[in-house]
Amino acid sequence: MKLAAKILLAISMALGSQFVIAEEPKTRTVCVDVKDKEGKPVKDAKTGKTKQNCKEVKVHKKLEGTEVPKK
Repeated sequence: MKLAAKILLAISMALGSQFVIAEEPKTRTVCVDVKDKEGKPVKDAKTGKTKQNCKEVKVHKKLEGTEVPKK
């Protein structure tokens, strides 16, 4: 009976570990204006709007802790 209980426990743990749902990382879009060599914003010829470089950035959870004492 002990062997059957161990086998049942092993099977239930193996099946249970497959159904763990991972949380997707949170992201946000960050856009920065494109500038030329002189530092002026670059405008799109067709639309007349300023060109932008956009990237998806992960948002990390900020951990709280105690402040480190200054020497």
